Amino acid sequence: MNRSIGARLVTMFAAAALVTFALIGTALYTVLDRELTRHQDDELHIGLKNMAYSIQHVGTVERWSRVKARMDTLAPQEGNLRFWVLSDDPRFLYGTGLADMQRMTQDADGRGAIMLPGQSYAMRTQSTYIEPLDDRPGVRLIIGSDSTPYRHTRQAFFTALLGLSLFAVLAVALLGYWIARVGLKPLEQLSDKAQALRPKTLSQRLPEAALPIELQALTQAFNGALARLEEAYAQLEAFNADVAHELRTPLANLIGGTQVALSRPRSAPEFQEVLASNLEDLERLRSIVNDMLFLARADRGEVATGLVHTPIAAEVSKTIEFFEFVLDESGMQVHIDGDQGIEAQLETSLFRRAMSNLLQNAIEHSAPGAQLTVGLREDADATWITVSNPGEPIARAHQQHLFDRFYRVDAARHGLGQHHGHGLGLAIVKAVAGMHGGQVMATSAGGINTIGFSVARSAVTTADAA
Repeated sequence: MNRSIGARLVTMFAAAALVTFALIGTALYTVLDRELTRHQDDELHIGLKNMAYSIQHVGTVERWSRVKARMDTLAPQEGNLRFWVLSDDPRFLYGTGLADMQRMTQDADGRGAIMLPGQSYAMRTQSTYIEPLDDRPGVRLIIGSDSTPYRHTRQAFFTALLGLSLFAVLAVALLGYWIARVGLKPLEQLSDKAQALRPKTLSQRLPEAALPIELQALTQAFNGALARLEEAYAQLEAFNADVAHELRTPLANLIGGTQVALSRPRSAPEFQEVLASNLEDLERLRSIVNDMLFLARADRGEVATGLVHTPIAAEVSKTIEFFEFVLDESGMQVHIDGDQGIEAQLETSLFRRAMSNLLQNAIEHSAPGAQLTVGLREDADATWITVSNPGEPIARAHQQHLFDRFYRVDAARHGLGQHHGHGLGLAIVKAVAGMHGGQVMATSAGGINTIGFSVARSAVTTADAA
């Protein structure tokens, strides 16, 4: 069950208040209990000391009656204070329930307790021994105090403390609810503004200046996500438009050519010519669909499988051989530069596909007779494969978009040859690099344009360790 932040804050406020008041209440109750016990002991000590002083100076039976009268006065029958005098001489006995005093428990200091019949709580006692004098033998004086009033005071204090604590916890919970509502108001306003965003208003951003410091980081992260979403949405719209455009041209050629062929009777060779033209457009459609399916798998996080440890230069040479006829026809040459002993873990079919796209891109945007260079180099984390060709400079604004799908820089970059691609070649290079844990790069300087990709060296280390 999901609870709101406000409910959690109120619960935490109430729990914190309950623990705090419980600790404070326990401390106060402990202090009260100790002080009441000390007060009762002081009362017993003073009474015991005064009465012992009177008994110490009495040694005859006649004067003993005065002592008894004084004890009757200080400890009336219904009072909370009581005296007992224990003696071997019956004439010097005092108090009711003397037989019960045999059950009294006491420590070495004479302090103890006794439960008398008819009482709910034990009486707290103190006693002392008084030496004999004249006719009076040695006697033991005991003074007792009823604990009932003190118990009632403790209970009343505990009840009041419990009631006040519960009331305080409830008050803190209600106050905490109000504080949470006020404190979370900016978050609610932020949520309302976020819910108001629509696909057509993705350019809007949530305000940051008026928000609390704690929400500014969240807002910045949310605005960053909006910026990425806006960019992805714009790319998706452009991608959909480009896909429609790329598919529309061959489909229009197919439909137009077929309609013309069917407009009047044709000979078999004429129909063969139409079918051959249609086949070219169908091959183009199939190529676009296959490339789109490959890019879709790469977008879902597919990685290269079937990796083999192979020299990169050998794979590059095999790819160059595939373009041998095109290179001879245009008078171009390809030179491999760098450490040709570099090896890596590759899925060779994907690597050759990426190299083919790089070489085809360089050939299409180079003049006949140009010298192309394939560069091989290693750094701490990756192995880089680049293709450089002479050509018109590529503006920095275009370089970061060269690997976008259906992106062309025809207005700023063109060669003498015809463009046979459909704008997905470098996007596939980027996908292959990503499937090998690598990256892509593009530079343009001094009349030389360099485009390449990398494969992660960690794959090599892992494979060798295995």
